[in-house]
Formats: sequence, structure tokens, C-alpha cells
Amino acid sequence: MKDIKSIVAKNISQLRQEKGMTQIELAQKLNYSDKAVSKWERGESLPDIGILVEVAKLFGVTLDYLVKEEHKEKVFKGPRKRKYNRYLILGISLLLVLFVALSVFVIISMISSKYYKYQWLIFVYAVPVSMIVWLVMSTVWFRSKYNYIAISVLMWSGLASIHLSCLPFEENTWLVYLLGIPSQIAIVMWSKIKLKSKEKTE
Repeated sequence: MKDIKSIVAKNISQLRQEKGMTQIELAQKLNYSDKAVSKWERGESLPDIGILVEVAKLFGVTLDYLVKEEHKEKVFKGPRKRKYNRYLILGISLLLVLFVALSVFVIISMISSKYYKYQWLIFVYAVPVSMIVWLVMSTVWFRSKYNYIAISVLMWSGLASIHLSCLPFEENTWLVYLLGIPSQIAIVMWSKIKLKSKEKTE
């Protein structure tokens, strides 16, 4: 039978990586240093029973799971169900933004036909609003490493909203897109820095 330190080390490391969490993030949640977490995962030291209970609770597994080499059942249904519900709430929130945009479009169409040909702008505005909703929920609930894509869409759709909103006034505002070039480069560079820092801690 393997040494208990090696078993716990393997289980903690596997659970952390499957959750998309770095050693630093795990350490912060447990109020420990990332060096301590690194030692646990290398099997150099063993967390005390109190910390093992916190780790089990954090990853939605039993304490028995952490100290066993083979497992019949992996995680409780609770955390899976909670994550599933969060995805549903995110989807409903995005649909709500679309519903509001559609409602405004219909109301304006019924009230006035003066600006009828520009009512489609409402759906253009709905894109950056949807990205803001996505970013807020993704950051709080999922810690998605692909948030930079949503930030890019938010930026370009925001610039498009400014440009297209000026069309009725015959203003030449296409130059606003030039602002997106350095911004996009900065976003890509930021995403690379984040990814590299994660690789170092795993």
C-alpha cells in the first residue's frame, strides 16, 4: 500500500487541477501559503485533519476520498448540481437581456416609425450588455480562463455601438475602431500573462 502522504498528495493535486484551480488559489481559500500546498502535493508533508476536512468540503468529496487510493464514487452530487444551476442562471440572464432588447424594439416600432430604420441598433447594444453579464457571473462563479474573449467582444461591440449610433447624424466615427487595436493587443498580452502564471503554479 502506498504511503498516506503520497495518496493524499495525488488526490489533492488531481482535484485541484480538475477544478481549474492553481496552488495559489487553493492556498488563499485555505488561508495557507502556496508553498505549503506545494509540499502537500509533492508528498513532503501532510495537512492536519482540520485542513483535510476543509479540502474535502471545498472539492465536494468525503474525507475518506482524500485518504484512499482507489475510489468508487468521486464527488457529491451537490457541487455538480450547484454548478449546473449556475450555468442555467447564466443562460437565463443572457436570455433576459435579449428579451429586454426585443421588448424595447417592439415598443418603439409600435409607438413611432420616425426612427424605424435604426431600431436594429437596440440589438447591437444588447451585445456589450450581454458580455458584461457574462463577465460578472463568470468571474464570480466560474473563474473562467477564457474571460479575455468576452472582454474582446465587449470592447469591439462597444466601439461598434458608438460608431453605428452616429450613423443617423451622418457623423464619420469609424476612427473609433483604431482605439480597439492597442486595446486588443493589451488584452491578448494580459491573457498570456495569466496563463503563464497558472502553468508555473501547477
